[in-house]
Formats: sequence, structure tokens, C-alpha cells
Amino acid sequence: MLSRLTALGLIALGALPARAADADWPAFGRDATNRNFSPLGLIDRGNVARLRPAWLFQTGVTGYFQAQPVMVDGALYVSTTGNNVAALDARTGRVLWTYTHRARTEKIFGPPSNRGVAVGHGLVYQATMDGRVIALDQKTGALVWDHEAVRPEEGETETASGLAETLGGKPVQGSSRLGFKMPPLVAEGLVIVGVTGAGYGLHVEDERGGLDGGAVVGIEGGYGRRGWLAAYDARTGAERWRWYVTKEDGWEGDFVERTADGEPLHRDIAAERAAAPSHREAWRVGGGSLWMTPAYDADLGLIYLGTGNPAPQNFGLSRPGDNLYTMSLVALDIRTGTLRWHYQQVPHEQWGYDVASPPVLLDWRGADGTTVKAVASASKTGWVYVHDRASGALLQRSEPLIAQKNLYRPPSPEGTVVSPGPLGAVSWPPTAYDPGSGRAYIQVRHGAATYTVKTVPGGPGRPEIRYTETSEARAEPSFSTLSALDLAGSGRILWSVRAGSRLSGGTLATAGGLVFSGEEDGHLDAHDAETGRILWRFQCGAGISGPAVTYALDGRQYVAVAAGGASFTKASGFGTGDALLVFALPE
Repeated sequence: MLSRLTALGLIALGALPARAADADWPAFGRDATNRNFSPLGLIDRGNVARLRPAWLFQTGVTGYFQAQPVMVDGALYVSTTGNNVAALDARTGRVLWTYTHRARTEKIFGPPSNRGVAVGHGLVYQATMDGRVIALDQKTGALVWDHEAVRPEEGETETASGLAETLGGKPVQGSSRLGFKMPPLVAEGLVIVGVTGAGYGLHVEDERGGLDGGAVVGIEGGYGRRGWLAAYDARTGAERWRWYVTKEDGWEGDFVERTADGEPLHRDIAAERAAAPSHREAWRVGGGSLWMTPAYDADLGLIYLGTGNPAPQNFGLSRPGDNLYTMSLVALDIRTGTLRWHYQQVPHEQWGYDVASPPVLLDWRGADGTTVKAVASASKTGWVYVHDRASGALLQRSEPLIAQKNLYRPPSPEGTVVSPGPLGAVSWPPTAYDPGSGRAYIQVRHGAATYTVKTVPGGPGRPEIRYTETSEARAEPSFSTLSALDLAGSGRILWSVRAGSRLSGGTLATAGGLVFSGEEDGHLDAHDAETGRILWRFQCGAGISGPAVTYALDGRQYVAVAAGGASFTKASGFGTGDALLVFALPE
């Protein structure tokens, strides 16, 4: 059950201009552009140093608090790990109602995290880790409808048999169980959400999180599930369409030797073609998780989303071909789910480079002065790709955000060190984009991983098992930066500031010339958008693993962020928590 808040004091401020006296944060990313930018500027470079806690809400559920709050009509809605939901008075934190989720199975994918709710049609929507899409009454929290979209344990394909002893007794966990993490997109009378867990596979559990324990295991063979995105009627929950990530007819693609932007993939194309006839059904367990909320262009009627890795993860011998449409930025018709275009960032992917960060809509300026309606995708490979929204044509690839090493070199028995590793450059946390300056503000993880192909010997009635183990590359540097990128123009890095601990949760930019960014050690930082200099920071008591928001009521601007840590924050010794913290300026 969700607990009541702790009040830390509220003092009113001077009035904002009338048009900004009240300003909601009505959806994930603030609106369907996914820009995570606010036009509010009462809190600015000159006064942010005086920012103080206004109120605190403790959920009573500790750990993996990754949600971005939503504020509509004076009420703040936030979900917790375990899919509980609270509605709070956005001025004071007073509890308006709570919803306690009753999961139908404990067999879920990964930690029980949830990244937020959506509001529309008088309802609050949430997609749950146990495979349900639910709608709550916006005023009371009463359950209005509950649609079971998938049972996570159905169709399980993996077994840990034979692996644990070989891996030194470390517990082998995980499975391709389907569930939901992303905040839904509500548009055109639909609730749109996609599953995670497809293609993740078995892994070695590390008590501290991260990759330190020897980490993700991609096993040769038919291990995985087929990822999908679906649209549900916003009023009834009835499914209207479903799009599957893995392509039934032609998932092998063209067996390309290079990425679409010209980078060599170091594939053994001849071996893949020879193996293809024996693996014609690989698409049925081909993976392709969907991690974060799509962007939406109402004029074109298109939604834009990133897709995840193919299955088995990090091991491509039993899935010959390009593995369409995994590892792609895709555009779908919002009314039918029909694919309009795709851009595959990494064909036949073997490193965990999911296209996870939410796509961002922007106006891109060409060298000839023309403006193109564009969509940008910040990638784990270290680049930000900018595409024409209508056609998918690549307009620009940014400067690399990190120092890349052995990029796209395949895993090997002796171990291949590759930078970036599977946690980034840019993972699922959102990027903030200021449409006035054309700048994007991105949390970037610098680090490498070692990908090693290993073998479990065969035994009576059991064939030899090959798999890929992923671990931290110890001799390589590992740190985070907050970087500003000229996204609307040249693609150049304008500034980059190294953080004291790993950055997480994503960024928030405001018209006050500020960029808010969370750290895994618990600090929420406010940076000068022009220089990157830290102007204010606050220790929130647990790692920041969800994106901050800002809103205004009665002429007072607030900043809200969840502080609960996440599995990866344990790798650096930082614990978990249960607090939603809200800040404002004193008189």
C-alpha cells in the first residue's frame, strides 16, 4: 500500500505571465514530440541556486523507481515498481487516491520496474509487468477496464539446466517473458504500448547489478520470444491492431556487409547463407523488445519507435541474416499499425545495442537553409541519427558521443573488447531537446564490454551448448558525461561535462536556460544549458533513475523527480528508495 506524504513546506511565489500561470506536464516527454522540454522559465540560471524541496511523497515500495510523473489539471500521477499508482495534489502532495496492483503472476521479466502512466479520456492508463493494460478513473482511481494482453510465462523457451555448474555456481536467471515497462502513448482514441522481454534470455544474476558478475548470456538455439506493439481502444481496452517486430516473410533481409551508414559489420556472410535453410523459422523466437514510448506526428499519422535486439542475444549463429526489423527505428501508421518505413541501425546485432531511447521530433535545418520535419534517435552505438519523418531517409549522423573501439567486431572465444558495451552510449533514458536553440542534452555512458563465446560440454542426452558471456572490460575507462549536441544543424558536440557518478534517468530542459540531470549516487543536478556548468544540486537519498518533469500552478513552478535507484545503480554501491521529490523556489 502506498504511504502518505511528508510535507517539507510550501511558500507561494510571484506570478508568472498569465499564459504560463498554469502549465501541465500531460504526457511522457511532455507531449507527443518526446522533447522533454518545458517553456517555463520562472526557475532560471539566476535563481536556481535557491531551489528547495517543497514536498516529498514516499510510495512505500522500495526499489527500481523509474517513472516519470504526469501532471494534469492540478493532479500529479505517478506509478511505482510493482505497478501501484498514486494521484497527488501537485501543489501540496496531498494524496487524492491510490491504486494497489494485484499481479496475476510472479514470473515477470527482470526487475519489477515501471516507467510511467498516461492520461486521457478521463482515465489513467498503465501497462503492467504481468502483461496487462489497465485504465483507472482519473478522479477516483477505480479500475475501469483491465485487458490481459499477454501472460509472461506462456511460451517460455529457456532452461538454466547444465549452465549453473559451468558458470561457477552463479545463479542463472531470466527468460524471454513478455511484459510492459514503457509509459503508453494515448492518441487518436488509442492506447499504444509494446512489450519488453523478447530476446533477453538467460543471464547470470549479479547481486550488485550491472555486468560485474559476468553478465548476459546469449545461448545458441531457439531461445526467445517475438516482440510486438499493440493499440487498444482507449475507452474499452479492446485490441485494435498489433505489429510484430520480427518479419515473418524475409526476416533475413539482404545479408548486408555494412550498416546503412557505411560501417563494416565483420560478418561471415557465406556461413550465414549456408546456415539459413536450417533456420527458416528463427523469426518465431526472434526477439525485438520495445522499451520506450513512441513519438507521434499527427499531420503524417505516423508513430516512431525503436526496437530491441534479436534473439538469442549476443549470439547470431542460429539466426542467420539481418534479423528484420530488430535494432531499428520504425514508422507505423497509427490507425492500422502498418509499417511505413524502417532504418536498421545494426543488422544481425550481437552486442546489445537496442534502439531504446525515445525518438524525438524536431525541425532539422539543412546546409542549403531548408527545414525538414525530422525524427532523431540517440543510439547505444554512440551516434544520434536524424531522419526525414515522412520517408525515413537519413539526414544526418552526429559526431560520435564516445570513443568507439572494435565497433561491430563479433564475440570470440578469446574475448572481444568492444566500446560501447550493452549499457550505452545512450540507453532508454530520454533525451531533452530545446526547439529554440536546436540543442539536444544527452546522458552518455562511456565504457566497454568483453564479449566471450563459451561452451557447455555435451552430456548424456544433452548436446553441447554455446553461448556468449558479456562482462565489464576492466582495463577500459568507465564514466558518464552530460553532452550538448547541435541536433538541428551540424550534429557537433557543443560541450560535454564529466559526472561524478553514472548518469541515469534522462534529461529535462527548460526555457530558463537549465538542464536537469540525475545521477546514480542520488544527486539531481541543474546545469547551465549554455556551458554545462552545475548551478545547483540536491542529494535525493537514492539513485535517480527516472526523468524529471516541471510544471506550474498558480504562478509557481515546480520540478519533480523520482528517487528510487535501479538494478544498475547497485553496481556502484548505491541503494534503492521510494521517494518522489518536488522542488520550488522560496520567497
